Amino acid sequence: METTGSWLTRHTARAPVALRERVLQHVQAVAPGDSVAETLAEASREALRQVELDPAAGRPVALDLLAADALITLALLAQAQEQPSGLLGFATDLLQHPVGPRD
Repeated sequence: METTGSWLTRHTARAPVALRERVLQHVQAVAPGDSVAETLAEASREALRQVELDPAAGRPVALDLLAADALITLALLAQAQEQPSGLLGFATDLLQHPVGPRD
């Protein structure tokens, strides 16, 4: 199975450097999941948690919001590649589990 880091490198090579780095920071801030898709989904929640901490922080918040958006999109892409038949359930789960405190 491919690591999240190598998967991200392949899929974010053309992204702006600042966004790519922020995405990676959020991925590194979470424990690895059972799949690339699960890790990216949790990293998107981590990005949104950062926004919740200081929503008036200006540009850094904007970058965290962009990173969260990218991570959600990447999580869905990874799920579609890893297990296409589970994409609808994965997307539904992602939408139904709001951001909250870490377990």
